[in-house]
Amino acid sequence: MDVLLTHHILLAVCIGFVVDCIVGDPEKLPHPVRWMGALITVLERRLRRETDAPRKQQAKGALLVLCVCLVTAALSALAVWAAFRLHVLAGIAVESLMCAWCLAARNLCDASMAVFRALRNGDIPAARTAVSMIVGRDTAMLDAAGITRAAVETVAENANDGVVAPLFFLLLGGPVCGMVYKAVNTMDSMIAYKNRTYRYFGTAAARSDDAAGFIPARLCALAMIAAAFLLHFDGRNAWKIFRRDRYKHESPNSAQTESACAGALRVQLAGDSVYKGIVEHKPLLGDALRPVEAQDIVRANVLMYGAVLLCLGSFAAIRFCLTVCL
Repeated sequence: MDVLLTHHILLAVCIGFVVDCIVGDPEKLPHPVRWMGALITVLERRLRRETDAPRKQQAKGALLVLCVCLVTAALSALAVWAAFRLHVLAGIAVESLMCAWCLAARNLCDASMAVFRALRNGDIPAARTAVSMIVGRDTAMLDAAGITRAAVETVAENANDGVVAPLFFLLLGGPVCGMVYKAVNTMDSMIAYKNRTYRYFGTAAARSDDAAGFIPARLCALAMIAAAFLLHFDGRNAWKIFRRDRYKHESPNSAQTESACAGALRVQLAGDSVYKGIVEHKPLLGDALRPVEAQDIVRANVLMYGAVLLCLGSFAAIRFCLTVCL
């Protein structure tokens, strides 16, 4: 029992990862991200006013971020405390469930593979519909290559946002820390847009997400490069493209993993995209050493899982050593 108490976070993260890989996130079951989204929506309605001055909008956006993080931390800590008061095994079970909720490896793989199956069957309309569920860009005019690039980019970026970054915070500070990161990431996806509505109100959410993902994104990219060597992708090219292209993105984090993935697969990603009818010009990542193909979605998922397992093993080993030493 003493061992369980000492290593309960490490055990919960490992159990949660296995649960996520097996079960994923069934749509019919409750999920904290949906509750976070509801809280963000309620607070936005009360706080955001387009008539406010830019500084006031930024201040209100920062208040929203603070409130969501505090509520998430408080409720998560209360759930863990109550479970451990009941029994240590109940506490570990609750922590494991919260860890599984923080991770999205299975959902990311399932969603991207739905795109692959549609492309493999030659059903471009179905592939466009499938990829529209996981990207923000307009997909109605995408051809097979454009659909594939969009899916591969999503897998590469969300390998960090949806899996490695949560693992990093889960093993750093337990499920409470992981849930707070999930709240920050959810706010980024909901209100951190550089459009007329959220340009100022979403500033705090965007910067919070950039700061939270800064270290994990780079660790994930390095793990992806290592996985490329181990899984017989082009590890040398992954390192080359990562060093050259990792800052070719408006976000300080997104191109880290996308450039590594592009190099490992020897394809070119990113470039111009259309959002709500408006073309956004983005730099290309990687070199077109070969044409992109539907099978690259499968390869990207293999690379993603390889990088995730390397990160999980490394983070867990560090956590174990620190626990034993301290």
